[in-house]
Amino acid sequence: MDNKIQIFEDRKVRTAWNEETEEWYFSVSDVVEILTESKDVKQYIKKMRSRDPELNSKWGTICTPVEMIALDGKKRKIQAADTSGIFRIIQSIPSPKAEPFKMWLAEVGKERIDETIDPELAIDRAIETYQKKGYSDEWIHQRILSIRVRNALTDEWDKHGVQKGVEYAILTDEITKAWSGMTTRKYKNLKGLTKENLRDNMSDLELVLNMLAEATTTEISKTSNPKTFAENVEVAQRGGKVAGEARKNIEEETGRKVITSKNATELNQIVVDLIEATAEEKE
Repeated sequence: MDNKIQIFEDRKVRTAWNEETEEWYFSVSDVVEILTESKDVKQYIKKMRSRDPELNSKWGTICTPVEMIALDGKKRKIQAADTSGIFRIIQSIPSPKAEPFKMWLAEVGKERIDETIDPELAIDRAIETYQKKGYSDEWIHQRILSIRVRNALTDEWDKHGVQKGVEYAILTDEITKAWSGMTTRKYKNLKGLTKENLRDNMSDLELVLNMLAEATTTEISKTSNPKTFAENVEVAQRGGKVAGEARKNIEEETGRKVITSKNATELNQIVVDLIEATAEEKE
C-alpha cells in the first residue's frame, strides 16, 4: 500500500493506494467526520449503521482494515473503504457536502490512474510539490533522479524475492550504514527528523552519494545474482561501501564533513539567503 494524505476543503483524508487492485482506500472515519462534522465519529458511525440495516449487514464487505497513520502518529490498521464502498457509506449520510465529495473522490481516482498510465504526470506533480516547499531547481532534479535510481533498486530486489516492508528496511539500513557510517535512524536523529523522508532532507552531495550507493548496489546485484536474503545483505553492504569510500575521499580533499545535520528547512533557507544576497549585490 502507498500511504498518502489527501486534502478535501483543507481537511485531511488518510488514503492508501493498492497497486494490485489499482484502487484508492479511504479512511472511513475521516470521510464521515468531514461530511457530518461530528464531534464523536465512532458514535455517529454506530448510529448510522443501526439506521441502515443493509449497510450494517454488508459492513464487513464494504470496509477492510488497512494500515494507515493513526491519530497517535503510528501506523495502525484502521477501517477503510474503496471508492465504491465510500459512495455506499455516503448514501447513508444526509449532508450537503456529499456531492462535492463525490466529485473530489472521482478526481483523486482519475489523477492516480492517469499517473499509472503516464508516470511523467506523477513526476510533474512531484516537481510542483517540491517547488512549493522551496527547494531549488537543481536539488529537485537530483531528487527526481534519486527516485528513479531507488525504483531500479527495488525492482532488482523484487526479482530476487526481497519482501517489501521489513526486508526493504533492513537492506536500506545496510546501504546507509556502509556509505554514511550511520544507521538510517541515527542519520534522521542527526537531522532532527521523526517520520519525515530522509532523502527530502539531504544536501545535494548527500543525495548524490546515496544515489551512488543504491545504483552501485543495483549493478552488483545484477552481476552477482544473490539467491538468499543474506546474500542480498552482503550486496547492499558492498554497494554502500563504494559510496562510503567516495565520501571519505571527498572529505579528505575538502577537509569538511559530507554528512550535515541540516534538514530541509535549514538547507532551503541557505538557498534563499544566497538568492537574496545575490540580488542585493546586483542592486
